[in-house]
Amino acid sequence: MPTPLPQPSPPTVAAVEPLPYLNSALPIAARVDDLLRRMSLAEKIGQMTLVEKNSIVATDIADLGIGGLLSGGGGYPQDNTPTGWANMVDDFQQHARDSRLGIPLLYGVDAVHGHSNVKGTVIFPHNIGLGAANNPALMQRIGQITAAEMAATGIYWNYGPAVSAPQDVRWGRTYEGYSEDPALISRLAAAYLRGLQGEHLAAPDTVIGTAKHFVGDGGTAWDTGSGRYRIDQGDTQVDEATLRAVHLPPYSAVIAAGARSIMVSYSSWNGTKMHGHAYLINDVLKGELGFSGFVVSDWGGIDQISGNYDNDVATAINAGIDMNMVPFDYRRFIAALSKGVEAGDVPLARIDDAVRRILTIKFELGLFEQALAQRHLLAAVGADGRRQVAREAVAQSVVLLKNEDGLLPLSPDLPALFVAGAAADDIGIQSGGWTIEWQGKKGAITPGTTILQGIRAAVGAGAVVEYNATGNFSGDITAPGAVCVAVVGELPYAEGEGDSRTLALPTGEIRVLRRLEQACSRLVVILISGRPLLISEFVDGWDALAAAWLPGSEGAGVADVLFGAVPFRGKLPVTWPATLDQLPRGTYADPPLFPFGFGLTP
Repeated sequence: MPTPLPQPSPPTVAAVEPLPYLNSALPIAARVDDLLRRMSLAEKIGQMTLVEKNSIVATDIADLGIGGLLSGGGGYPQDNTPTGWANMVDDFQQHARDSRLGIPLLYGVDAVHGHSNVKGTVIFPHNIGLGAANNPALMQRIGQITAAEMAATGIYWNYGPAVSAPQDVRWGRTYEGYSEDPALISRLAAAYLRGLQGEHLAAPDTVIGTAKHFVGDGGTAWDTGSGRYRIDQGDTQVDEATLRAVHLPPYSAVIAAGARSIMVSYSSWNGTKMHGHAYLINDVLKGELGFSGFVVSDWGGIDQISGNYDNDVATAINAGIDMNMVPFDYRRFIAALSKGVEAGDVPLARIDDAVRRILTIKFELGLFEQALAQRHLLAAVGADGRRQVAREAVAQSVVLLKNEDGLLPLSPDLPALFVAGAAADDIGIQSGGWTIEWQGKKGAITPGTTILQGIRAAVGAGAVVEYNATGNFSGDITAPGAVCVAVVGELPYAEGEGDSRTLALPTGEIRVLRRLEQACSRLVVILISGRPLLISEFVDGWDALAAAWLPGSEGAGVADVLFGAVPFRGKLPVTWPATLDQLPRGTYADPPLFPFGFGLTP
């Protein structure tokens, strides 16, 4: 039998090394260097382009290498549920994967008091209420919950916290700021940012925050606003020393806390639009403060610089804006910036710097490894334990401003309680703007507990609670032991739509109050508002007054302090003026109605 011939060894297949930028074992800087070398100018400019999700042609995400998408206020999918959001965002990410280099999108939202575009999420108090609570540990927890609910829907970029320092409470964005005091803002914003971003950005339940709006948005002067706005997007007319003392410190604080994204303000500083302010963005923010993340424009903010679009694009990018929230006509922006580079108006080095900053954050977030929704987190969205944190935040935020004869807290065993005011039983009103819709909306717009529901749950079995929105009660409001509670204030608004010349209570609210003042022997007023209102002419007719701000979805927190389950602890984060003559802050000799830091603690 012949000796068998030796068999050849099976062929060996050399392991295919991943491209360096796809190798998660390499340092991020090396991955960014490798990816930048592979990118065309068109792909780089695509990364600098941020588009509103309803304006994008889905195939353009891959074809143009688009860097980011966003949902503005009210920019929800047809199925406005956490799962519906996850499906929408994941679909966009799949298109990004199909691009030549497979660079993932950054998807952003204004999750400014919870993931508040999404029905069923936890809606926290707006920032002015959290400023009244002044609890950094609570802020960090709120950031953690917000981040987890965002990540569940595939969104890893939050356009918050606002670090505005409102100096004139007529401003429609007053409630987005924690306080008029930069030290308080700094403490709370840094804690919240740490909650959002965690210890490792690539963790499945973390997102990046965005400090905004750089810089001086809270210091604009009345009647300098943009368009029909009276103060929003206006001109901050102060010297540099004041700008640095009042408006800049929170940015130092959030940068020290790890901020990776900062949004530029629509406003101007002494006549120069912030979107074109190279000294403040390049020299101060990126140079002096050492900010190494990326700078994003506000919604169409570049367009406001001069009106000549091509020039404005070059001015803004050279001034240090790295990503443009276009938000609609992205091809126009891409063409304008391409033209600027080709003409030598925008150096290629500036483009590379912007894209390097953007890509670095995408790598830090781990998006090249996992850009899709963290669907294992969906089941916990809006969970009871998270709502309890929001309820605690509400209770801590309420500021007791008047309490004649120790009326508050009320006994749960009082015989009768008469509750008036539309805001007492309306999730939309108590949540304010930036809730499901940009401007917010009245009604049962998302799950939660109204203040009235919280009151009904808090009283004893023998107590009778009658509710009538207008204060026309059928029961005897003069009966021994009976108390009236009026829950009144502002209807929802956002941004310049809320600029108010008068800071007056709406006429219908005044009518309710006058009715109760005349008929009730004991009257408690709970004010639902995004800022102090002018109430000097009314307050003497009330036995007790509490500012509950815009508490969000968990109105039972108001009942907790009303009935003493939780003590009042909130302190005013802004000065409460007695008259319009006391605005802006610091321009008056007479004392305000209530000073900064005031709050009774019975």
